[in-house]
Amino acid sequence: MANRTVKEAKNVHGTNPQYLIEKIIRSRIYDSKYWKEQCFALTAELLVDKAMELRFVGGVYGGNIKPTQFLCLTLKMLQIQPEKDIVVEFIKNEEFKYVRALGAFYLRLTGVALDCYKYLEPLYIDNRKLRRQNRAGQFEIVYMDEYIDELLRNDRVCDIILPRIQKRTILEENNEIEPKVSVLDEDLDDELPSEDEKPDDRETNRTNENSASSVRRPRRARSKSKSRSRERERDRRPAQSNNARSRDYYDELEDFERQRNRTRNRDTQHEDRRQPAGRQDRDREPRQDRDREQRQDRDRKPQNRDRERQDRDRMRERDRYGERDRRERENGSRHDQRERDSRNERERRRH
Repeated sequence: MANRTVKEAKNVHGTNPQYLIEKIIRSRIYDSKYWKEQCFALTAELLVDKAMELRFVGGVYGGNIKPTQFLCLTLKMLQIQPEKDIVVEFIKNEEFKYVRALGAFYLRLTGVALDCYKYLEPLYIDNRKLRRQNRAGQFEIVYMDEYIDELLRNDRVCDIILPRIQKRTILEENNEIEPKVSVLDEDLDDELPSEDEKPDDRETNRTNENSASSVRRPRRARSKSKSRSRERERDRRPAQSNNARSRDYYDELEDFERQRNRTRNRDTQHEDRRQPAGRQDRDREPRQDRDREQRQDRDRKPQNRDRERQDRDRMRERDRYGERDRRERENGSRHDQRERDSRNERERRRH
């Protein structure tokens, strides 16, 4: 008897209101402890107190499909079917946000498309945070406007399949509902200049706005189209001017190098003429001696290398023979010691 719908209740969408929740979830709610203890014999007045005690929204959680308190109260509302005025008061309640969420969810399950758009769309202004328990039993943060948008757009919210409603565009075409007016339109209207303002005032306002925007907003990156057009213009420029410049430049460099070499040769010739013949010979002699020494060093280098290699080989051979001799001596000394010991033992035995 406690799980039956009230006799005065009307069918919703052609069925019993409790059948809007799936049978498996409904049976889990009937078996839950919260339903048996807190939701027994609840009326519309007492239901408000229970809704004020809610601290999160959600559907079912855990591996054994446990229902949340929010879902239990939703089923209780479907069972007792409160009046429409009470549900609207739930939605307009600004003090308790979870009461508003419960009323919006119930209206989305049982209401017509016109009522849903009429009472739920104004809640887009509410930006308060809601805690929602997911299927794994963990809590996550959801905003009220996001929650209302899910109710109007999604097919499943809080693990409950929502009944289908007509789209807003169809209702607007049939003139059943007024076009949607966004709250942001008021801000845009304030920015637009009024008709009473003079053109001079408009220009001053524009200049002020442009100056403020230039200070506040960073410069935008140059568009790709402009950069590409500039690259094309660079490619189209004639390459003759660059080639001509490069040729003139290289010609000037060659002339400059020639003049510099000429001046150097002249200076060296003047110095040689100024120096006496004996001094020139003296300068030439050390140069020749240096050249001879360098040649001799070059000739000596391979010979020295061969000698070094031979010395290394000899040292290695000496080390090898020295090791052998040392080992032989050690072995010989050990053998002699053994013979001496054996002789001494023989003499002892004789005595």
